[in-house]
Amino acid sequence: MILAAILASALPFEVHGAAMNEDDNQHSSARTEMVREQLLARDITDPNVLDAMRRVPRHRFVPSSEQRHAYRDTPLPLSHGQTISQPYIVALMTQLVRPRAEDRVLEVGTGSGYQAAVLAELVEHVYTVEIEADLARTSAQRLRELGYDNVTVRHGDGYVGWAEHAPFDIIVATAAPEAVPQPLLDQLNAGGRMVVPVGPTHSVQELRLIEKDDDGKITTRTIAPVRFVPMRRGSTPE
Repeated sequence: MILAAILASALPFEVHGAAMNEDDNQHSSARTEMVREQLLARDITDPNVLDAMRRVPRHRFVPSSEQRHAYRDTPLPLSHGQTISQPYIVALMTQLVRPRAEDRVLEVGTGSGYQAAVLAELVEHVYTVEIEADLARTSAQRLRELGYDNVTVRHGDGYVGWAEHAPFDIIVATAAPEAVPQPLLDQLNAGGRMVVPVGPTHSVQELRLIEKDDDGKITTRTIAPVRFVPMRRGSTPE
């Protein structure tokens, strides 16, 4: 069941952006400081990614009890044992897949919707799948309220991807399978890029960049050790 279909009405190369309110604008200095100290000071160099990270109001994607920590260099807890990744990891994963304005993206693990929002600033459309119904519902509402009309949220099993909208130019997984799911490899477009943490539960995993060339050949590069929540399996709702 699709809990919210935020339909794609934007043309390729249109710049998408959050609908900001006064509270969001008051946090702009914190976002600027986050980009300068956590991203530019490290290895995030893509100007489009940096601009997206400056624009997306991260404090709107965390529980009210955690808003004072929203722009710190740390993951934060969500409900159902899920987390929102630290800003640097979100920026790194986004930079690795080299988003373009005409790209169509699959995200596995919507969580709060923050990674989807960052991607939505940069691409034509984001299809994102979340296994927890409550998180799917609240993230869809949040993205809609912020004006992201190029994101579609689905409650379901992201391990199997979203064949209806495949192939995807980019796939981003924000939860860690023990091995890369074959359906995701199958749904990656020729010339596509996938970033996914891979490894055992409750242990250090590998962040991998996977690319498929025009002939369908897969190449994999290990980027860094990471620690993500596990990619859970479940029945896909009708």
